[in-house]
Amino acid sequence: MIFGFIQNMGPWQLVICLVVAFVLFGGAKKIPELAKSLGKAKNEFKKGLAEGEKEMAEADAAEAAAKAKEEPAKELV
Repeated sequence: MIFGFIQNMGPWQLVICLVVAFVLFGGAKKIPELAKSLGKAKNEFKKGLAEGEKEMAEADAAEAAAKAKEEPAKELV
């Protein structure tokens, strides 16, 4: 079998081989562009996560305020 050696490779060895193939065939010029785009994507993800947490906190605060307004009204009845 021609590709029998792939069965004996571990996952990290396969990753290293793919990285080497990418550098050889993909070109070393594209690696900084790829790293830059990954960094931008990571920052956008963090911004989105923080924005979602902020919205959830605001929704929880609004819900608590609404409950606080309803509670005294129920006690009076």
